[in-house]
Amino acid sequence: MTAMGTVYLVGAGPGAPDLLTLRAADLLRRADIVFHDALVHADTLALAEKAEKIAVGKRCGRHSTAQRFINKRLIDAAHRYAVVVRLKGGDPMLFGRAQEEIDALQEAGIEYTVVPGITAALAASATLGISLTRRGMSRNVTFITPRTGKGEDAHDWARSALAADTCAIYMGVGEAAQIAATLMDRGASPDLPVVVLENASLPEQRSVALRLSELGTTAGFGFTGPAVILLGEVYERLQPVTAALASRRTDAA
Repeated sequence: MTAMGTVYLVGAGPGAPDLLTLRAADLLRRADIVFHDALVHADTLALAEKAEKIAVGKRCGRHSTAQRFINKRLIDAAHRYAVVVRLKGGDPMLFGRAQEEIDALQEAGIEYTVVPGITAALAASATLGISLTRRGMSRNVTFITPRTGKGEDAHDWARSALAADTCAIYMGVGEAAQIAATLMDRGASPDLPVVVLENASLPEQRSVALRLSELGTTAGFGFTGPAVILLGEVYERLQPVTAALASRRTDAA
């Protein structure tokens, strides 16, 4: 009987290939097959020179691979290959549905290992030069998403956002106006500082700083890449930073 392989749930990080961990890069070079998200950078995939590459990405509003099918593909691959990589944007354990894949692998008796990656909120903080935490101002951070999958119960994401000193909202740009209205209806100040950052860590990254009452205007900026919404008093001084970033992008163009 052929020994089964191992499935590695690997974080691709926020986008820039050189932000991969050493372990992630090594596994990609050794991989026999890679199941990857839609937004993984081409240069990151290029590291998997000998691997078969299969896109199984999920993007809002577009056709995507059903999770149960991804689970089955991972299990089937582990019966054929020694090194199976499931490459996920950011960190596998944050809004990546990794637990469903882990549960399926465990039930099938397949060995797995999780390799962490840099998540978007951390890359955004590095880009902006604004810490998620700050002594005397922000001692806690919440990562949330307002999105719910088909058949899932609604959840009170706003309560967590309002309780946090700093909040990072994932997969929320398409619902920016509703997010702002919900938070203000629940007592958040319309003047709460907000920054939206798209394509963190990539050359085409861009950001806009505004107030919560203006968050709904982000539709006019034409964001199409992955973006994170950051809220909190730590972003009060962000406007000059954002202006500097915009200036550098203009100069580069």
